[in-house]
Amino acid sequence: MSGQRRSRASKFTQNEINDLVSRLQLLLPQINQRANSRQSASDILQETCCHIRRLQKEVEELSERLSELMDSADISDIDRSTLHNFLQQ
Repeated sequence: MSGQRRSRASKFTQNEINDLVSRLQLLLPQINQRANSRQSASDILQETCCHIRRLQKEVEELSERLSELMDSADISDIDRSTLHNFLQQ
């Protein structure tokens, strides 16, 4: 199993990895706001993980808030089902 992972990983060249990390850096608000700062790949990957966790937490909080609003709103079961299906897409 370990050998399979290694062979897949070795298909990427160092230049391709650097390009992917650079692209990833552009998507990160915290790193992107720092003027002219060159971050290591490790820092970028660590910040990516933190950013994803923050986004997941935000989605959970928004989902809870939406559930609270739906529970307090006067909507029919059909409307509730339609809204739920829409949000799942």
